[in-house]
Amino acid sequence: MWSKCARAIMVAARNGGPDPAMNLTLRYAIDEARSCNMPKDNITRAIDKGAGTAGGESYEEVSYEGYGPGGVAIIVDALTDNKTRTVTEVRTAFKKAGCSLGASGSVSYMFQTRGQILIEAGKTDEDALMEAALEAGAEDVIAPESDEDSWTVLSEAPTFIGVREAIEKAGIEIGSAEITKLPDTTQQITGDDVRKLMNLTDALEDNDDVQKVFSNADISAEELANLG
Repeated sequence: MWSKCARAIMVAARNGGPDPAMNLTLRYAIDEARSCNMPKDNITRAIDKGAGTAGGESYEEVSYEGYGPGGVAIIVDALTDNKTRTVTEVRTAFKKAGCSLGASGSVSYMFQTRGQILIEAGKTDEDALMEAALEAGAEDVIAPESDEDSWTVLSEAPTFIGVREAIEKAGIEIGSAEITKLPDTTQQITGDDVRKLMNLTDALEDNDDVQKVFSNADISAEELANLG
């Protein structure tokens, strides 16, 4: 994970400069690195490499789209210094799952980029969270369906950091916070398709070039439990 975070920081610093106060993408990347407990020195080194003050590889952002088991839409975001290698490895992972990559734009239109903040059900009450999040520009606050679920706060990407900081300032403990791609609609899968999708996702995430994998899969808790 540190290697993936370092790549994201390097690319962000190269494209938008080394100052996270002026480079929102870099700030997102640094925050994610911190959430993975990446040491401060490693973060600084990655910023320096991206900004050109230290030697390092040149990575570029690429995205692949396709359909997985059961017709699930999948987006694979990667950072690579060799696009031929990366697309070959991603295509191979899809092929082993009995699936194939699609053309650019084949599934991305089904997803929206959003800031997503999760808070455990018992860590806050509705009034406090609604006040902090909505006043800071959040789009929606979704209540948990049970005590084991989480509150979900959604925002546009540009307002994500402000919303997160407002929630933290209100003394509310955040479980996780990230910029993600959320599907407009979901595709329910069952049985063997669930296992195939999990295996495909694991294979993709094990690839050093792959940063994140998104899908519109809808898998019930019962199906997940059956995976054993």
